[in-house]
Amino acid sequence: MVRGSPWSTEGFDVFCLAVTPHQIISASGSSSIKVYSTTEPDFPLVQTLDAAHKLGCHHLAASQDGRHFASAGFAGDVKLWNLIEERWTLKGQIVDGNKAGEVWAIALSADGQYLAATSVDGRVSVWDNLGGHSKIREFETKGSFGMAIDLSVDGRFTASGHENGGVYIFNNDTGRLLHSLPGLIKPVRAVAFSPGCKLLAAAGDAKVIGLYDVASGEQVVNLTGHGAWIFSLSWSDTGEYLLSG
Repeated sequence: MVRGSPWSTEGFDVFCLAVTPHQIISASGSSSIKVYSTTEPDFPLVQTLDAAHKLGCHHLAASQDGRHFASAGFAGDVKLWNLIEERWTLKGQIVDGNKAGEVWAIALSADGQYLAATSVDGRVSVWDNLGGHSKIREFETKGSFGMAIDLSVDGRFTASGHENGGVYIFNNDTGRLLHSLPGLIKPVRAVAFSPGCKLLAAAGDAKVIGLYDVASGEQVVNLTGHGAWIFSLSWSDTGEYLLSG
């Protein structure tokens, strides 16, 4: 990026992006979060959220409807933002005694009601953003760093990927572990439910993408072709295509 340009990060590394139907949200080691419009050819900066996270922000998650996003900071702070009259406004934050770096990957449900997060000690938590940001679920795993998380479109399931290669699917309705999935023995950096919630994709340092049947937990197929680690996964709206990078 060119210093002084609309995309300048003032010398800070960009750690994460979130995309809505009309905007790109960017966060870095800076305390501010920047919002760019995708409706104009030069992608202009349209809003800066100053002092969003004192120590910078490492993860962003946007709801599918484009009206909500969440941000997780290096100080352990998690903030929730709403789009009101085309401007992002702070709605609230998760106050759960989180220490610096304790909350890592985050995900929002399609309508923004639920927030899920992993932790450095492998715990997976879910909060209800309409219920006073109260924690409604906390799932235990084998204690390995939670590197990736996703919520199903309907909010019924949470999936997490871990440093030890573990992949888990939890049922948010019952509060129970649904599946501990086999097949990946290296760190898992991305997990993604298909739009119809029939499949879960998981990938990471193994350089393959595992596809799992959500109902049975069976591994359907391994997709190969990557020559390096896989950091991100995204399904098309129909679930017919899967983008990886």
